[in-house]
Amino acid sequence: MTGNLSKTSLEFFTDDGRFPNSRQPVLIYGRAVAPEHASPEAMEALFDGNGWPSQWRSGVYDFHHYHSTAHECLGVARGSAELRLGGPIGRVFAVTAGDVVVLPAGTTHQRVSASDDFLVVGAYPPGANWDLLRGEPGERPAADQRIAAVPLPKSDPVGGAVGPVLEKWA
Repeated sequence: MTGNLSKTSLEFFTDDGRFPNSRQPVLIYGRAVAPEHASPEAMEALFDGNGWPSQWRSGVYDFHHYHSTAHECLGVARGSAELRLGGPIGRVFAVTAGDVVVLPAGTTHQRVSASDDFLVVGAYPPGANWDLLRGEPGERPAADQRIAAVPLPKSDPVGGAVGPVLEKWA
């Protein structure tokens, strides 16, 4: 199963000294699943079918955080939200049901606001074990070393054997 790749944007965020972010772009797939067909089951089928096992259903934390041991895929199954990507000096993006956000390891993200029905499906490349870091003193440089060791994914969570993860993260 592949999703819509036509409305994909690439967003870059730099290291601000506290949050590492990534040299790889964040990928935002607008309407990866048609909004009227968006559901937790549709997102799970999309990600699982493209080699990114889905792991949870929830929201997005309301504090700045990042993962140093895994790339993360967020599929908006219901509702809408504003997410700040890139840390305190980053930018806010509106996401809605059917959208998918793929965060390379190290990219800071935070929920700024959300509708009451906002629900996300989280997925990761096979074998990934994610951690949760908040940009606290002492996290780096060990976090930077872990981020550098995270392998590139072998598939795109929306396009499978083709797609921006494979083309832009090479």
